[in-house]
Amino acid sequence: MRLFGLSLVLLLLTASMTEACAQSRIRITSEWGTLTATLADNEAGRALARMLPLTLETHDHLRQEKVGTLPRPLPEIARQRGFQPGTLGIWNADRFVIYYVRGEVPNPGIMIVGQVEGDAAIYNRPGSITVRIERID
Repeated sequence: MRLFGLSLVLLLLTASMTEACAQSRIRITSEWGTLTATLADNEAGRALARMLPLTLETHDHLRQEKVGTLPRPLPEIARQRGFQPGTLGIWNADRFVIYYVRGEVPNPGIMIVGQVEGDAAIYNRPGSITVRIERID
């Protein structure tokens, strides 16, 4: 009986972990192309996952990023100044950012919510673009 109970607990934990992992991958789609990304395992990344799917109007900012406004702020987490191509970040608490070059932002920095798994350079062009962000199940 104990062995059956332990097996059931392990099965439920495995199913729960598989679901959590599946929810951490997202697709970002626009007329310029499609990217996949992994959300960070932090409070802001999980809050963003719960908002999905989302459609955001983004605009180019400083020829380093596309920025769109989320429907509501994300929880505050630790910030950093540096970013890499493909970093998904949050500026203020409700500005979703896709960085397509390497650089640094001024203080207080950005909250990191994920990383693109491909080449974010598809967004390295001037102008605005509508992006659709959804979970990959």
